[in-house]
Amino acid sequence: MSGEPRDLFARAWECLAARQPESKLAASDAVLRDWRLGLLGLDSGEEPRPASEVGQPERPELVDPRRLAQRNLATEQGRAALLHAVAHIEFNAINLAWDAAYRFRGMPRDYYDDWLRVAGEEASHFRLLRARLRELGWDYGDFPAHNGLWEMAQRTAHDPLARMALVPRVLEARGLDVTPGMIERFRARGDEASVRVLEVILAEEVGHVSIGSRWFAWLCGQRGLPPEQTYFRFIEKYMNNQIRCPLHREARRQAGFSEAELQRLEALCRKA
Repeated sequence: MSGEPRDLFARAWECLAARQPESKLAASDAVLRDWRLGLLGLDSGEEPRPASEVGQPERPELVDPRRLAQRNLATEQGRAALLHAVAHIEFNAINLAWDAAYRFRGMPRDYYDDWLRVAGEEASHFRLLRARLRELGWDYGDFPAHNGLWEMAQRTAHDPLARMALVPRVLEARGLDVTPGMIERFRARGDEASVRVLEVILAEEVGHVSIGSRWFAWLCGQRGLPPEQTYFRFIEKYMNNQIRCPLHREARRQAGFSEAELQRLEALCRKA
């Protein structure tokens, strides 16, 4: 790349606009390289485009979550279907990380460093899962999926505080709760190759939720808002206080949750 540094936001949109996995991964690699080389600036005169314009692949078919069949891990197809569900989450997580960097302007440079790091790691997770799917004879797009993560991205596109509260600290934090059990189910079936992939993802996702916690707290500080009360206000407004348990308390502590938050989340579970 030659000439004046290009705008990070324009390049981030290239990643978001890419529809197919291969083009999204290639665009992500290129932007991450140029950012690390100091070739991209943070000046943009353009308003962010609507989240509804972000590129999505033709496959998988997106359906209501209630239409997704239970995955029987006793069969290879069932294990592949579960890995595909995780791969779809990771594909959406690539978009979520780029959107966090693209959409919310005027943040400290560390904010963009953090979310570009997340974009790179989510891309790596998707590659690992897709490679494992292919080893099992399947590929990304071969099973239906739902669009819950991206729907929440669209609902929170107007406010970085809402985004940090609800995507990393609710939806992605749920992955910290359920992945250990998923790992044990694959281990019980002797699928150590899938276990290794999921263990890598779990370790790095703690860091991703922690980044959400960091910037949620920072934004609360900027606005003079109490973090705990603000967090639960968003959960009530956007989630109707519907929280699933059990929580992986240790992973959530590492990701920036306080003991008071964990107790209040578990109290919501008991009410449900």
